[in-house]
Order: sequence, then structure tokens, then C-alpha cells
Amino acid sequence: MSQFIKNIEPNIIDDEMLQKAIEDKCPEDLGDIAREESINVKVVTELQFSFKNILQIANLWPLENLTKLQLDNNVIEKIEGLESLVHLVWLDLSFNNIEVIEGLDTLVKLQDLSLYNNRISKIEHMDTLQELQIFSIGKNNLTVLEDVIYLRRLKSLRTLNLSGNPFCSEEHYRLFVVAYLPSLVYLDFKLVRNSTVRFLHSLTGKSGNSILQSLCFVALGAGSLQKSGSQKHTTAFVEYLDGSLLFDSLYAEDREAAKLASLPEVGDLLQAYPSWFVLVSGNLYNYGLEEYEKREAEVSKFYKRFHEILAVNQQESQRIISDFESRNQRRLDELSQAGSSEIAESKRAQGKEDIHQLWDALMTLEALVSNDLEELLQNFKRSIDVIASTFTENIQGIYPFHRSQCRDLENEHHKKVMKIAIATQKKVDKYEIEEDFPDDLLRLFEDKNTIVNIINTSHSIRLRKIDKRESDMLCNTYQW
Repeated sequence: MSQFIKNIEPNIIDDEMLQKAIEDKCPEDLGDIAREESINVKVVTELQFSFKNILQIANLWPLENLTKLQLDNNVIEKIEGLESLVHLVWLDLSFNNIEVIEGLDTLVKLQDLSLYNNRISKIEHMDTLQELQIFSIGKNNLTVLEDVIYLRRLKSLRTLNLSGNPFCSEEHYRLFVVAYLPSLVYLDFKLVRNSTVRFLHSLTGKSGNSILQSLCFVALGAGSLQKSGSQKHTTAFVEYLDGSLLFDSLYAEDREAAKLASLPEVGDLLQAYPSWFVLVSGNLYNYGLEEYEKREAEVSKFYKRFHEILAVNQQESQRIISDFESRNQRRLDELSQAGSSEIAESKRAQGKEDIHQLWDALMTLEALVSNDLEELLQNFKRSIDVIASTFTENIQGIYPFHRSQCRDLENEHHKKVMKIAIATQKKVDKYEIEEDFPDDLLRLFEDKNTIVNIINTSHSIRLRKIDKRESDMLCNTYQW
């Protein structure tokens, strides 16, 4: 909670505040009646609670016919207490401290919703708002541009404000939003141009999927590939393979394995086992980083060509339009000086024909750039397929992960531990163990089946963790 909130006295909507709001909203004569006796709250359709230091929304359940509610400029932290307001059309919750979109499921008639200037980090829980036309969620903590795709399910949405969120600084932000929300009329208080929408529609490939949507995903991928430091290994799909992270995770929360480690022979094994395991993981980690550099280079090459195509198209369009404007200006000058109606009519006819030629030339350019972009995207996909397939084949072949090496190391270690455990079991049965043998360890050797089951279970869990790491690498590669 901010220092500002600490210095004020937070309020909850109570009967007194509700009565005052009704009096302020009602006409003067109705306000007098309200002061004399309680008004029928079912006739109230609009209420305002702005700048009231409200912390919690409550006691609104009787206002079942409310259509407009203002709760802006308060200190509200959670959207709640609105379930009964099923006729609400307009809701303003801007300038509060809300972190999660929730509590709106019953507001199916809502058309205008403002959550501007809050602390929201994810667009969610809005599936029932199918009549929503205007949505403002600017100046929040939205960082993942793909989250905007969630709004595609709101078929009536025409006006959207996202300005002031962290992801707005991304290079292809506006293009991405318009591509995925083609029904938008206004984005961030600016009209979405028909020419932009038409251009997006022209970029529809034979498969029926929007080329531009694919390009936008490539843009996001390129942005993620430019990360460095601790995020780089995640983008390279080899997280948890650097150092001893993976090995440590194998034994995390395995209490029985920790007890067995107190056996001298097992302790000696655990001195050598990690170094070999970490070496294998490190080799795969380094290979993943090399492949990451290849992918990054491929994406950079794609984007260089992508911008070249658009730049050439823009230059040629500007040249065609500039030539048209020059001809048109000369024609207008000649038209103003025409000595006869026949000459004037001839100039007007030439002007109309020139406009048709301009249209044909621009549409031809648009078709050409669409074809160039489609070809570029298909070539890029082929290149990426080769890189990704090579990466996955090498994980399973040249740098085998679970078929040998990591898995073989675990299997070999398991055999040695089992051998030591069986030998120890025999000593326990013959009462040949030392007097200082730990009691908790002794309980593991009550009988042979107990210790065998414990060791086999721990072994199976570790193998599943190794398989899971490989599976995650492959799945992330396929998804990318």
C-alpha cells in the first residue's frame, strides 16, 4: 500500500455513504424526500462514489437496477460486491489499487468498463462481458503483449485503451493489436485507419491464417531472443542445465536418499556422481546456447529483409503519389486557364483517368508487397524448421539426454546404491552394524523389501525428472 494510502482513513461503502450518494444524485425535491424517509433504492439507476477514500466495495446489493456506477479515484484493492448489479452498463474503477480482474462475471450487460491506472498485470476473467464495447486498461502493469489476444473473445469491443502499459514500448505493439483485434475502431484514443485494416486483410495466406499475425509472433520472438544474462538460458531452452541445478533438483525433498547418503559407501558415490552428471548437463547447456545464437541470427536476417521490403514499397508508393500530385497540379492550373468548356472537360476526363491509374498502381504495389512478405515468411519458416529439427535431433542423438549419458549415469548410480543397500541389509540382519548406526537409517533396513522399494521409488522419481527436462526442452523448441 502506498504512502498516500497510509496517510488517509480508508472507507467502506456503508448505509450513510450510500444514502448521501443517493441524495446527491437525485433531484433536489427527491433529495428532501430521501432525507425524511428512506427512498426506494430500486428506482436509483446512477451513483457516484468518486474521491471517497473507499477501500472495500460493499452494501450495493439492493441497487439491482443500477446502470451506471462511478468508483474512480479511491483506494480499492479488489473488485467485489458487484454480483447483484446485473443491469450495470457503465462501470468506472479507474485510479485505484486493483491488481486482478475479477468479480465481473454477472455483469453481462456491461458496455463500458474503465480500469485505467491500477496495478493489473494480466487481462483475464472477462469471458461473460460479451456486450462490452469500450474497455480502458491503460497505465497498468501489462508486460506480455500476447495477453491482448484474450480480448478476441469480446466480439462487441470497438474502443480499447492500452496506453501507458510497459508493452506499449514494443516496436510492433500497435500493429500486433490491430492484427489480432480487427474490429477495433479506436485504439489508444486514435482512429484505426481503414487503410491499415485493409492492408492487414490483404495479408491472408492460402492457409487462411493471417500472415501479419505470424509476423507479429516473429516480432515477439525476436524481442525475446534479444534478452541476455539470466534470461538467455531460458530463451535457449536449456534452463536448469547450467551448473548443478538439474542434479540438485533430482534429490530435492528426497529424505530417504539423504539418509542413505550417511552410509560411507553411498557418500563416496555421491562425491563422483554429481561431477559427471553436471559435465553432461553442461555440454548440453553450451550446445543450446550455440543454437540460440543461430536462431537469433536467423530472426535478425528475417527482420532486416522484412524492413527492406516495406521500405522499398513505401518509397515506390511515395514516388507514384508525388508524380500524380505534380501532374494533377499542372492539370488544375491548365483547367483554371482553359479557354473553352471542351478543353476543361478534357482535362477533367484526364484527371479521372489518372486517378484510376493511381489506384491501379497502388493496388498493384500492395499485392506485390503481400506476395513478397508471404514468400519471406515461408522461407523463414523453412529455415527455422531446419534449425529446430537439427536441435531436437542433436538433443536425442549427438547429445543424447535420456537414452544415455544422464539416464545411464543415474542407472549406474542406482545399481551401485542398491548393491550397497543389500550388503548393509545383510549386516543388519546379522547384527553386524556399528553401535553408532543412526536409528532413522536403521528403520529403512527393517526388511529387504522396504529398502528395495524406497531405492527404486527414488530412482524412478529421478528418471522422471530427467525425462521431464528433456520433454520441456523439446516442447519449447516445437512451440517456438
